[in-house]
Amino acid sequence: MKTTQSKAAKLTLFALTWPIFIEILLHMLMGNADTLMLSQYDDNAVAAVGVANQIMSLIIVMFGFVATGTTILIAQYLGANNEEKANHIAVVSIVANLVFGLLLSFVLFVFGEQLLVLMNIPIELMDQALIYLQVVGGISFVQALIMTLGAIVKSHGFTKDAMYVTLGMNVVNVIGNYIFIFGAFGAPVLGVTGVAISTTFSRGLGLIILFIFLYKRLKGNIPWSFLTRKFPKNELRQLLKIGIPSAGEHLSYNASQMVITIFIASMGTAALTTRVYVMNIIMFAFLFSIAIGQGTQIIISYLIGEGRIKEAYHRCLKSLWIAMAMCTFGTIIFALFRETLLGIFTDNPEVIKLGGILMIMSIILEPGRAFNLVVINSLRAAGDVKYPVYIGILSMWGVAVTVSYGAGVMLGLGLIGIWLAFILDEWIRGVLMLIRWRSRKWENMSFVEKEKAV
Repeated sequence: MKTTQSKAAKLTLFALTWPIFIEILLHMLMGNADTLMLSQYDDNAVAAVGVANQIMSLIIVMFGFVATGTTILIAQYLGANNEEKANHIAVVSIVANLVFGLLLSFVLFVFGEQLLVLMNIPIELMDQALIYLQVVGGISFVQALIMTLGAIVKSHGFTKDAMYVTLGMNVVNVIGNYIFIFGAFGAPVLGVTGVAISTTFSRGLGLIILFIFLYKRLKGNIPWSFLTRKFPKNELRQLLKIGIPSAGEHLSYNASQMVITIFIASMGTAALTTRVYVMNIIMFAFLFSIAIGQGTQIIISYLIGEGRIKEAYHRCLKSLWIAMAMCTFGTIIFALFRETLLGIFTDNPEVIKLGGILMIMSIILEPGRAFNLVVINSLRAAGDVKYPVYIGILSMWGVAVTVSYGAGVMLGLGLIGIWLAFILDEWIRGVLMLIRWRSRKWENMSFVEKEKAV
């Protein structure tokens, strides 16, 4: 039987990353399918779903704090050949995120309207946004479980499993959208409600398949009885010690984006719609950085577990340059064909012109984002989870939000001012993260290293 260590030695960035890349691409395609199909129905529907998804993004970050800790801890323990401890972490993370997911689902369903009012949503978008938020948000605990199960199978090296599930979810979602948006096969035309139904059904199906994959890959070795023997205080402490600071950085980012969305909402529906269309296109460029960052996190977690610190250090730097090169190339291609791409979503000349300017500016923005997506994931994998939060809060609010309001609202630059703020924020944070990694202060911060020391 092959040992966990020999398996870890075979992990390569490409083998881990390409399924993650496809998985994220499919997730983005799902969002783009919603946007594209709704754009043929009503531009206001696109803006309504866009605002609702800002809130959903914040909620997903809340689920992510358990998933992040799960990925890192399981990979570290597998790297250290401690499969029993890795399985205990898996069980605790599933139950913890289920409980947390049910709580947040209740909040979204009951207080959805109040949350949208806080987002300063235009009155003409309220009804559609509320329907989407209550339906999709009301079963968001399913997304919490999907993220947790996905983290478990990926940290075992089975990144293709999550990719296959996402592919199936995409197919089901698109078929559902077609039926309910356009009234195919005699179905009622439901618009935003139809998109919400398709999304929830596809996620429910995806969750079932992921559970099947999990049992298959772990050969049924999921020690649920572990929770009946004692309260998992140590495992929860480990998950929270990594997850809460990690979520803090994500939470700060998404909260700042919500505030910036409020600024954009004050500019009118056209500005909101433009941002949604541009982000849906540009996401295809920075998904390279996301995938490489996640793959690098898994590899570095294994390397840290095995005590191979020097290799972990160089792995991050190599991954960073790859991510920067690929996302820059992708953004340039999109900028060259900006009018054609935006024309897929809308024929509004104002939206196409402004969106084109933002796509050109993104050529500068995306390499800065690559720093954060790769280096921050590497710092987390090594156990250095607090530094990114401190710097993130200072930059996101002191730079992104402040400059967005100053340049975008007060100086009247609109979305161009907002994009300038994004560029400054990503580059300032990114450079500071690289300096932190090069300082090597993260060595001996992981739980596995601390346990070895004890």
